[in-house]
Amino acid sequence: MAFLARKFPLSMYAIKIDHLSDTSHQSVCLHSHEFIRKMMKTLPSLLLFLFIFTSEANSRSLSLPQPNPSFKINATHQNQGGCSYTVTIKTSCSSTKYTRDQISLSFGDAYGYQVYAPRLDDPSSRAFERCSTDTYTINGPCTYQICYLYLYRSGYDGWKPDSVTVSGYYTKFVTFYYNTWIPGDVWYGFNYCNGGVSSDSDSKSAM
Repeated sequence: MAFLARKFPLSMYAIKIDHLSDTSHQSVCLHSHEFIRKMMKTLPSLLLFLFIFTSEANSRSLSLPQPNPSFKINATHQNQGGCSYTVTIKTSCSSTKYTRDQISLSFGDAYGYQVYAPRLDDPSSRAFERCSTDTYTINGPCTYQICYLYLYRSGYDGWKPDSVTVSGYYTKFVTFYYNTWIPGDVWYGFNYCNGGVSSDSDSKSAM
């Protein structure tokens, strides 16, 4: 009887231990389900945040000037000087004191109409000096809304424009913000046209 008396409490402990083990397992399952439920609620917000972050990063990338080695000047339209444009170029206050580099400009619309100014630089007129603002009247073919603009620099002094603003009779004024040094011997700027700008077969490379 004494032997049985000792065994009985052990079985009671075993039952209690099993009971505690089942309770702990149920608690872990409940916590796991709660964690998964919270994650499912948080997941859409997380995906939305990642989408917005990626979109903003792409937008910032598109808003920066880019080199375009394949850009060409459309020789066909350059003799069609039916419209006048006002171009205002601001040189950054962190640019060189002055530049003797050759500066060219081209802009246009999404339909292939292009305006080209082969030489805007003129050291004798103190153009493109540090902190300066230079305004030009450029004649060229009439365009729709201007959606791309490129600058071309050739020389050794260097030049850092702040912005370029273009306005015309058939196009709203538009400003392209550079605020960076222009690399040499490559067209450098912006293209916001849908699908880019097509080049005619009789185009010729600039510069």
